[in-house]
Amino acid sequence: MPAPDFLDTNVLVYAYDPSDPRKQRVAQDLVRRALAGEMMTSTQMLAEFAATLLHKISPAARPEDVMALLEVLAPMHLVIPDGDMIRRAVEAGASYGVHIYDGMIVAAAERGGCTRIWSEDLNAGQKYFGIAVENPFA
Repeated sequence: MPAPDFLDTNVLVYAYDPSDPRKQRVAQDLVRRALAGEMMTSTQMLAEFAATLLHKISPAARPEDVMALLEVLAPMHLVIPDGDMIRRAVEAGASYGVHIYDGMIVAAAERGGCTRIWSEDLNAGQKYFGIAVENPFA
């Protein structure tokens, strides 16, 4: 079985954001693959997803709608951060100049055995600790 891919928060948000139908279609396909076990994410990404829907989009999502979406996403494989991952995120920051939260994405993908991160925010084409980043919307 090939190594899983890792989904960044922006993929999850676009899957439920109808403002850009092309990005929504791409993101929904990736989320379907994640629900089928081909990809994973982390608890940090789910928390950022919920925070974005509740506080950063207009109109804000209702809490009960966010809880329902989180229930739909529950079958996804999750990486749960711990102290070692935080240290690795700091190392990613020192090695690549990324913010601690982006370092957590890299550390979670590494912990999950992923070889690719799907992200609009990280540098597409760059490798972090051998993990390639691709922008699914490019």
